[in-house]
Amino acid sequence: MEQNITIDCDTIKLESALHINSSQKTVIITHPHPLYGGNMDNPVVMTIAESFFEKGFTTLRFNFRGTGNSTGKFDDGNGEQEDIRAALSFLKEQKNNEIYLAGYSFGARMNASVVSNGCEIEDHIMVSPPMGFMSFDTIEKMPNTGLIVTGERDDIAPVDVVQGHIKRWQITPVFKVIENGDHFYSGSLGKLKTILTQYLSCKGGTN
Repeated sequence: MEQNITIDCDTIKLESALHINSSQKTVIITHPHPLYGGNMDNPVVMTIAESFFEKGFTTLRFNFRGTGNSTGKFDDGNGEQEDIRAALSFLKEQKNNEIYLAGYSFGARMNASVVSNGCEIEDHIMVSPPMGFMSFDTIEKMPNTGLIVTGERDDIAPVDVVQGHIKRWQITPVFKVIENGDHFYSGSLGKLKTILTQYLSCKGGTN
């Protein structure tokens, strides 16, 4: 059963939800832009969490600062990176050492900054990285990125722009484009879940 917990990030208190599973694998899932209604209960975030949990992962969702019951205020992507690091530290303190990082939209952009600057994670997954809305030009490297997903009709994460950054980073992730999919995965959540669970099965996920 999912537990409501609080993660400390200096003076900030992050509203979080932890769903403990049987394996040693854990994932942190980050949500879309807070100023546009994004939070940890977003349907895409929930689909990502369900996919990981079905494959044996413990899942951790949290609200960025200033969102929901998390304290503080929106920090234009700066403090939000510290929120992710606080979540990573929390899991490591709980002896979780095989940690995946998965983000949707704004969450994917925040994760990208943290990964690019160096952090100890097992794998990095981006769902609709918002390259048509936020600049990724300062992201110079993207190690441990195993899967990137976007929609064929996603104007926020355009297929050609995502492909361009993959080439620039010189990485070879699994890259999936959902036919007729838009940025909000309207009618496509089932397809997203299939992509995620198949990928995690290949990575040694249970069931």
